[in-house]
Amino acid sequence: MSGTKEIKTHMESIRDTRKITNAMYLIASTKLRKAREELEGTRPYFEALRSEIKRIFRTVEDEVVDSPYFYPLKGEPPLDKPSACLVITADKGLAGSYNQNVIREALKLRRLHPDTKLFVVGEYGRRFFAAHGIPIEYSFLYTAQNPTIARAREISALLLDGFQKDKLDRIYVIYTDMSNGMTYEAKCTRVLPFHRAYFTDTAHAEPPVTEPFEFLPNVNSVLDSLMPSYVSGFIYSALIDSFCCEQQARMTAMDSANQNAEKLLEELALQFNRVRQSAITQEITEISAGARAQRQRKEG
Repeated sequence: MSGTKEIKTHMESIRDTRKITNAMYLIASTKLRKAREELEGTRPYFEALRSEIKRIFRTVEDEVVDSPYFYPLKGEPPLDKPSACLVITADKGLAGSYNQNVIREALKLRRLHPDTKLFVVGEYGRRFFAAHGIPIEYSFLYTAQNPTIARAREISALLLDGFQKDKLDRIYVIYTDMSNGMTYEAKCTRVLPFHRAYFTDTAHAEPPVTEPFEFLPNVNSVLDSLMPSYVSGFIYSALIDSFCCEQQARMTAMDSANQNAEKLLEELALQFNRVRQSAITQEITEISAGARAQRQRKEG
């Protein structure tokens, strides 16, 4: 059994670790609140952009739209070129299963489409793929801790360049979506090309178009100018969502670590008291035995 000195040293070590985990919890909560404010501040613009795209589809006939950003009416064409996949991970661990869930989705996609080219955001993803010998087409070296619309546009520009030059068939984004304030899940979403139903399924919720629209020079040119902005907005939303989920996951992990530290400290305190009481009892027993021996010797 460990002595009192070893137990006290162990308890001090746990208290020091608890200070670190508590500080990480507070930092994550601050970053989460700031990221949510940024997301809420930019979301209305991209929601309005999507509404305008939906209005275009409600205004013109489907046969008129012939854009590379949308599947044709006949359905999905077969894949004859590789796909691109943007994988959004964190820069570090200590966030529960956040990174592992994203990596699992990326590996699942590669099993379905082995020729998928990976575009990675986050140091954790870069190290994982490098350690397992999985090639990375492009690694965005800036940190995942500070998502901005400028970085989202850089990412979308690189992906759209390959798509527009007909080097890529599809573009996927694997990110972590926060469905509500407490739960989150890793998702694999195809960004390009879109199904037309993505913008037409909810058309009944929009007011009917009564005034005719005029598209200059034509509706396809208008869509071709709108879709890059929409893709940038989607990627920016994915970056922010992933960052929020990372902070939420880190808060949960650090809170669990704090609770485990409290429980362990209680167990060690109980063990410390038992060892100390045992040592005191042993000392009293030795003193009593020594006093008894002295009395017996004097009496003898």
